[in-house]
Amino acid sequence: MGLSADHAARAASAGHAASAEESARALKRGSLVAFPTETVYGLGADATNADAIARLYAAKGRPPNHPVIVHIPNAAAMPAWARQIPAYANALAAKFWPGPMTLVLSRTELAKDFITGGQNTVGLRVPNHPVALELLAHFAELGGQGVAAPSANRFGAVSPTTAAAVREELSAALKPEDLILDGGTSEVGLESTIIDCTGEAPKILRPGAITAAMIQQVTGLSLAEPDQKMRVSGSLESHYAP
Repeated sequence: MGLSADHAARAASAGHAASAEESARALKRGSLVAFPTETVYGLGADATNADAIARLYAAKGRPPNHPVIVHIPNAAAMPAWARQIPAYANALAAKFWPGPMTLVLSRTELAKDFITGGQNTVGLRVPNHPVALELLAHFAELGGQGVAAPSANRFGAVSPTTAAAVREELSAALKPEDLILDGGTSEVGLESTIIDCTGEAPKILRPGAITAAMIQQVTGLSLAEPDQKMRVSGSLESHYAP
């Protein structure tokens, strides 16, 4: 189904980015940028900019107590956001980053409540998509620390795998200064595996492309059993829903 005339007019107000460099500058200005990853398209904002993050939550209709994943250019950026990083988390990062894996770690002072939902942890990921990595590299060159980016859809809706799907889904929420960085179709089409790395052993909070067997093979550890309290509404698992 195509866009209505009204929706089409509003969609046209949000521009396609000419380049990852242009998109990085937009992020530094506090704008929102939809960009491709290997899993789905994300809607990004400067993870240290409270006003930009507030706009991100509003655009998605996302509850404020739901944390967002911070995308970083490489594993070397992890210590800025996370402390007490266990050896097995470093092993997972070395094996699966860039890739469809998010590590939940104890947060540093850089990770503010407005991206963590008030929790004492932060989710970090290095996406495996050339356009996303180029965007993150340019953003880092401009002094950016990381890009907070849930999937580029209204909260609870199907996650988009093309720029056209983002435009149709979020046209009414995006402003003229916001950009959509088109990188083709996302290959995986499934959100990243989320792994809690705050305990003695890894714990899967959300299944994804990186399986339990793959995690065990890399870490040599048996996975911790999920805490049933974390599976109810308002839990970490549901918090990281698209």
